[in-house]
Amino acid sequence: MQGDELPKRGSLVGVSRRRLLSGAIGVGLTGGTAGAVLSAGLVWSGPAAADGGPPVIHPRRAWGARRPKEHARVLRGGPDHIVVHHTATPNSGDASLAHAFALSRAIQRFHMGGRGWSDIGEQLTISRGGHIMEGRNRSLRAMLSGRHAVGAQTLNHNSHTIGIENEGNYMRAPVPPALWSSLVRVCGWLCTVYGLDPYRAIVGHRDFNATSCPGDVLYARLPELRRQAAGLIGRPGPVVPAPKSSTGTGGDVEDDEQFDFGDYDDSGPV
Repeated sequence: MQGDELPKRGSLVGVSRRRLLSGAIGVGLTGGTAGAVLSAGLVWSGPAAADGGPPVIHPRRAWGARRPKEHARVLRGGPDHIVVHHTATPNSGDASLAHAFALSRAIQRFHMGGRGWSDIGEQLTISRGGHIMEGRNRSLRAMLSGRHAVGAQTLNHNSHTIGIENEGNYMRAPVPPALWSSLVRVCGWLCTVYGLDPYRAIVGHRDFNATSCPGDVLYARLPELRRQAAGLIGRPGPVVPAPKSSTGTGGDVEDDEQFDFGDYDDSGPV
């Protein structure tokens, strides 16, 4: 990251960068009461957004992320594609926030311990219950300023793509409505922030690499995702609930049997 200079990239679609940073569609990253304006000029909102409202993104601090081995590289320009993934883990019926946070910690342990990467690979994770979590360190702040925190989620294309991991295996199983709703909302917001055309920008992992990801069912729904995300261009988002307390250290020993990453694709040693 080079100082506080904003990225010199195409303007936002329907939303000015000044409005984004002023908090009109901003995010609170620290504690506070609902609706309070924070010191950074950003607005913290309640713990859940109504259907069709702005996405709610839980920061790393909320799910108890481990300290990364090194800070993510932040590029001044934004990504040109949004890559949709699935975790290829069991299709859990647990829609709770606690499960979603445990999922993020399990993915981070797998990426850092099993793959030897510096941190969790993807920039965003969505649980089957529709909960959205920040992934790689620096990702959320980078998104808010139109920059790009480089992850490890699409081999040979990490410098220009942002990745969204969707919990589950969608080779045959349907996508849960809660997950789908969150995916649509977050894609609409990302296209707004980065000035992207959803019809060109939203792709599946298999469009870049030789993989079955994000599963046949989810991949077949990408045209629908593009259409729905396009309908949300310019709308407010996201909001970030201030975590009441840390939900683990990320280094805790947890039962990872519910998160079997045996079919997880290699996305690059970053």
